[in-house]
Amino acid sequence: MQLRFLKVVLGALVTLVPFILLSLAYGYDLHAITKGAEQGKAYAQHNLGVLYEIGEGVPKDYDQAVKWYRLAAEQGHSKAQYNLGIMYGTGKGVPQDDVKAEKWFRLAAEQGYTDAQIILGFMYGTGKGVPQDDVQAEKWFRLAAEEAKATAQNKLGNMYYFGNGVTQDDVKAVEWYRLAAEQGYAYAQYNLGVLCETGIGEPQNDAQAVKWYRLAAEQGHSKAQYNLGVMYAEGRGESQDHKSAYIWFFIAEVNGIVGAKQNRDRAAKRLTQQELSQAQREIAVHFEQLRGM
Repeated sequence: MQLRFLKVVLGALVTLVPFILLSLAYGYDLHAITKGAEQGKAYAQHNLGVLYEIGEGVPKDYDQAVKWYRLAAEQGHSKAQYNLGIMYGTGKGVPQDDVKAEKWFRLAAEQGYTDAQIILGFMYGTGKGVPQDDVQAEKWFRLAAEEAKATAQNKLGNMYYFGNGVTQDDVKAVEWYRLAAEQGYAYAQYNLGVLCETGIGEPQNDAQAVKWYRLAAEQGHSKAQYNLGVMYAEGRGESQDHKSAYIWFFIAEVNGIVGAKQNRDRAAKRLTQQELSQAQREIAVHFEQLRGM
């Protein structure tokens, strides 16, 4: 169940973070929020639900979070509807129930709440809590994509690339991948890199492929790390550089890419001991920077 709603949980964090940051920066009046919630004010009920969910100013209590989210959701508060969907999707404070999660996500999505639209897109795309339906998935992803949500733009690119729920169209796939990639979305950067490398949907361009692979690789995308290693090893889009190839193959191997070790070892044979030591130092710096993020 946790894997099923991994993306839902990430969406929930996006929803909660602005409230948490606002609370930390300016403080909040718990008494006023509680009073407003008890008076039936939906925004206060939602905020009190958030506080109970994260344990900020009150003991963490998922049952109480669900209670206050539900009261706000029943008044049409879209964020509360979304968060109540999260609780049902993850089984926090209520028995896990995909069908009820979908109900609340839909209510929020129909009000234009983009995170809920994205979750509905995933649910229809995978058949979780609803019958699998690519046309419905495309509908909800498109609504969020048109509001510049990078996750939805990338998914819409996937749908055009594979022809799921839409007529297959490589050019449109590139267009949507690019919109998401330009927002820094690593999955879209990788996808765009692949299409640039292969010349699908736009003219073949190794330099552009390297650009997008690098941006995704630096965010930890393992396949982009591997592909960037290949580009360096073969001198495509960049001057041939066995040290850089070694570095990216090593990082891709650590991140679980099958075949990266073989290519790493092949690159290592082309390095002097000094170059190999320098590469290993750069790898150590890379992982140290990741730990500090």
